[in-house]
Formats: sequence, C-alpha cells, structure tokens
Amino acid sequence: MKALVLSGGTGSRLRPITHTAAKQLVPVANKPVLFYGIESLVAAGVTDIGIIVGDTAAEIRTAVGDGSRFGARVTYLPQEQPLGLAHAVLIARDWLGDDDFVMYLGDNFVVGGIAELVDEFRKTRPDARILLTKVPDPSAFGVAELSPEGRVVRLEEKPSDPRSDLALVGVYLFTPGVHDAVRAIEPSARGELEITDALQWLVDAGRTVQSTVISGYWKDTGNATDMLEVNRTVLEGLPPAVLGDVDDASELVGRVRIEAGASVVRSRIVGPAVIGAGSVVRDSYIGPSTSVADGCLISGSEVEFSIVLGDSRIENAGRIEGSLIGRMVRMSGAARAPRAHRLVLGDHSQVQIAP
Repeated sequence: MKALVLSGGTGSRLRPITHTAAKQLVPVANKPVLFYGIESLVAAGVTDIGIIVGDTAAEIRTAVGDGSRFGARVTYLPQEQPLGLAHAVLIARDWLGDDDFVMYLGDNFVVGGIAELVDEFRKTRPDARILLTKVPDPSAFGVAELSPEGRVVRLEEKPSDPRSDLALVGVYLFTPGVHDAVRAIEPSARGELEITDALQWLVDAGRTVQSTVISGYWKDTGNATDMLEVNRTVLEGLPPAVLGDVDDASELVGRVRIEAGASVVRSRIVGPAVIGAGSVVRDSYIGPSTSVADGCLISGSEVEFSIVLGDSRIENAGRIEGSLIGRMVRMSGAARAPRAHRLVLGDHSQVQIAP
C-alpha cells in the first residue's frame, strides 16, 4: 500500500502566515502539522509516500527530505495548480500504479492515528473507505449521506443545503478502481475535480464505498482558530521535561516542556506549554495551551493559548491571547491599547502594543 499526501494549495485561510510559509509546515506544539500525518502513515505500516506539491514545493522538500528521518521513502509529485483532490489522484496515476493507497490531506490532524483503519481496509478491500465525523457546519466540507443501514448513498462537496451533518475527514483509502472514477468525472462549478464526485461515481457504478464514523478528535487546520485548538490538544499529551535553564525565581506549573538551550528567568509558566530550544522567557507569564518555537524572546509580557513561531520577539507587550504569531515578528509596548489582544501576524511583522 502507498500513501498520497496532499501538500499543495495556497493556504488562503491562514494568511498572512502562508504568504511566506506552506500551511502544512505551520507548527503544532513546535512540530509541523505535515509531520504528524507522515508519522501516522508510517505507524500504520505505509512507508512509500508520494507528496503532492505546488508553489511551496521547495519548502516542503527542505523540511521532509527523502523521508528517511520518518522511516519512509518520499517521492514528490508536482501539481501546477490546485485543481481538486481527484486531480491529485489523476496526476499521481503513474506513481500509484496498481497499488492500494491512502490519500491523506497534509493539513489535517487525526488524534490516535489511522493504523486500525488501514488494517481493516487491507483485510476487506472495498473500492473505497472514507472517514466521517459530525460537524456543526457541514456546508464547509464534503458531506456524505448514509442509508438507514449505514451505506454511503450520496456525497456532495460544500453543499449550500447539506443533507446530513457528516463531513468527510481528510483521510481516504482506495483500491485502483478509483482511477476509473477520476478519469470519468468532469470539473465542478468551482473548476476542480472533486473527490466527492469520484466517490459518487463509484457508488453509482455499484462499487463498494464503505464509511467509518469517527468520534475521536479530528481537525482541518486550515484556519488560525483550528490551529490553536489542535495545538491545545497536542500539548496536553506532551511529555514534560526541563532540558534548558530555569532560575530559582521562576515557577513551572503542570505539563511544561523547556527544550535544550532555552532559558526561563523570573517567570511563571503554566502548562500545557512548550518553550523551544534557544528561546528566552524573562519577567513574563506563559499560560496554558501555548507553544513558543525556537529562538524567541518573550520579556515583560503575558502569552496564553497562542502559537509563537521561530525567532520572534515579544517585549513589554501586555497580554496576548488566542493568537498565531509568525516567524521573526517584533512586538513591543506602545502608549495605549486594550489589555488583551487577538492577533494573526505574518512573518517579519512589527507591531507596537501597550504593556
């Protein structure tokens, strides 16, 4: 079995962060979201991985390499334009050959992995198996309708009037029969080859499309709010450790990880939280569900429920919460401002905020 990991796309919902970085490489608990997906595939015994790449191909290649660090073998498959999930299958046809495969969206996050799902698929080999989960706003996703017996009867991409609350999770399993479907369908009104249309073609052709409704945690990390929620979830399972320096005037409470080379001075950190290698936290408070990446400085400030990317400086900035802060950001105190701030800042931003 092979895996097709989708890492193209523009990441428009995460702008301005994704103006300068691939959305799949935005870190959760200081590790790119894409890495969690690759690790999940390897844990399920799928080590031959093709990664669909677009405009951010060079960045993805630099981060992932040949896959050996994950115990995988990675092949890069260029997609000139993001023309739909089924289009990704179409352009990967030669590489996939006649193998079964998992299609995994590189910006999705499934807690608990997919090993059981892959094992079951290998045993039963339906033409396709999809993962579903109940969501409050199904119109933002591909939606599946099931019969009373649980059979997949209808699928639709981002419907204005959803027929169910079951959204497709970004993990799909296919036998080679799906190649007939992606060749048969036409572009949707959005100009894309929709995987939901390919799945509907399989259903209409009498092929076997099975579903698994998951109750565990799943997130499409396509926007800042979901990124912060995933960060919170991952941090709750992070093993605590003090590998850097913490002075006697500082206090660590709960599940806190201080990476090697990091320094905590006269500060209070309440977990779950992680402070990246080489970062300095001085005269500050770091609250729960916060990850600070490598090489940052936080001084005279409060940061809670936030993600701070590498080499950023937050000095005398008052209280920051619910924020996604890019790389090499500079934040400093200003004369007047609200005590709490909610921000999404792109790389190399410079912001003045009152302490």
